[in-house]
Amino acid sequence: MSAEAGMLRVGVLPTDPLDASSHFHAAVLPRIRDALAQGGDCVLLFDPADHTHREWRLGVVHGLARQYAPMRVNAIAGDDPQAIAAALAYLSRAPGVTGQLLPVAGTDAGAMLSLQG
Repeated sequence: MSAEAGMLRVGVLPTDPLDASSHFHAAVLPRIRDALAQGGDCVLLFDPADHTHREWRLGVVHGLARQYAPMRVNAIAGDDPQAIAAALAYLSRAPGVTGQLLPVAGTDAGAMLSLQG
C-alpha cells in the first residue's frame, strides 16, 4: 500500500473475492487504520475488479467511514489516471460524501465527474 496526499493505494490483491478480502483485512487494513489514526480524510484506491468484489469493498469503506467520522473515507476502483483524478477532484468538492465506492473507467468518467459540483 502506498500513500500520496490522502490517497492510499491498496495494491494488487488476489483475483478470488474471498482471498482478496482475507488478504486485505490481514495485510492492508492495519496500515489503513494507522494512517487514519494520524487524522485527515482518506481515499482508498483499489485496482479494477469484477462485480464479485463490490460488496466486501463497500463493506470496508462503510465500516471505516463510520469508525473514523467525522473524517471522510471513500474509495475509488479503477486504473485510468484521468478518471481517478476526476473522481478525486469531485470528492474534494463534495464535503458531505463519505463511505462511498466510486468505480471509474476511462470511458469519459472524467468528463462526467468534472461536470459535477
